[in-house]
Amino acid sequence: MKKTLIAAAVMAASGVAFAASNVTLYGVIEEGVVVSKAKHKDTLVNLKSGFDSGNRWGLRGVEDLGNGYSVGFILEQGFTANNGDEGEAGKAFNREAILSVKGGFGSLAFGRTGGLAFAQSQAIRTGWVFGTGYGSSSWNAIDFVAKRMNNVVSYATPVFDGFSVHAMYSNSGVDEKATDDKAKWSKNGHYYGIGVKYNANNILSSLIFEAVDNKGTATAEKTYGDLISQAMWAWGEEKDLPLSAADKVAYKKFAETVVEPAKAAKKTQYGLNFGFEWNLGTITPMFGYQYIWQDGGNKDHQFGLSAKAPVAGGTVKVGARYLFGKNDGAAAGAEDKHNVGTIGAAYEYPLSKRTIIKSYAGYADAAKEWKNKDDVNYNGYQVYLGLCHSF
Repeated sequence: MKKTLIAAAVMAASGVAFAASNVTLYGVIEEGVVVSKAKHKDTLVNLKSGFDSGNRWGLRGVEDLGNGYSVGFILEQGFTANNGDEGEAGKAFNREAILSVKGGFGSLAFGRTGGLAFAQSQAIRTGWVFGTGYGSSSWNAIDFVAKRMNNVVSYATPVFDGFSVHAMYSNSGVDEKATDDKAKWSKNGHYYGIGVKYNANNILSSLIFEAVDNKGTATAEKTYGDLISQAMWAWGEEKDLPLSAADKVAYKKFAETVVEPAKAAKKTQYGLNFGFEWNLGTITPMFGYQYIWQDGGNKDHQFGLSAKAPVAGGTVKVGARYLFGKNDGAAAGAEDKHNVGTIGAAYEYPLSKRTIIKSYAGYADAAKEWKNKDDVNYNGYQVYLGLCHSF
């Protein structure tokens, strides 16, 4: 009740009028210390904000329209607890800003949110105990099709015997920093996703197919003339710098020198995700599989086995993941195959219903094309201890 009243006060103070039956202020603050060591790099000790649960605050509201229909919204902003910075410069609600209508037909939502295999309210991915958190153990630490997107339309059917079908479309591609669909439809990047979710009989499972056509990713060639400001040239002429005809010819030749060749648009990227979780009471084993492929890019398989179980008043989470594949875009003669294995374990102990102590240790080791990557998600270890509070 207090959070509902606070949310009302926040919206009233901002000049927003509302008559919703339920508006709630919510959020998560997580802060901790991470000790990490990536291959070829020094050991680091850092204060880390949102290592598992991304820091956020938000407003969630629902209005009952009667006859089984309702309208709801979610406005969610991320932030960094270390310094108070917003999650993404220029966005008031960078994590999610969505309006939805629900009824006997299912639910229809519009706005900014995460892809079906990522996170946020419209996502349905299952089968991995660490989800999109815990550093190098995140399911999408290396490969993913889409994260958060603008201009999303999402639909979910009613639930039939535990099954529901979900579909999603975006007209702004998958660039999290994209601001709008600035070009005509045929030149915008598009995201397409469809999935099936099952949640019944202590089983939670999902199958998701995603595609991003990468339209609008082509780039024109760049020359030195593109990089040097025309104002600099004008300044030189204004100052009556002695430029002979030979100087001007030499400059023209220099300005036309290509420093970055034109690049064709990236090929369509596809992704397939399957997840399965079975709650056996004392333990919940999970299995996850992902295949992401792109002509001229990576074609990667990822398998994950994980589980969670209640232990000593808290929850233990363990998981092992193996990713392998081939880079079709590798240079001639270069190693084009790669693989990486990751293991991780976490223990979460609740101090109250809203406050949890979290600890984690993870290790990653890569080979072939990635054997010398100095990135902790590929080669290295992480140890974490933190505190998470939800409100």
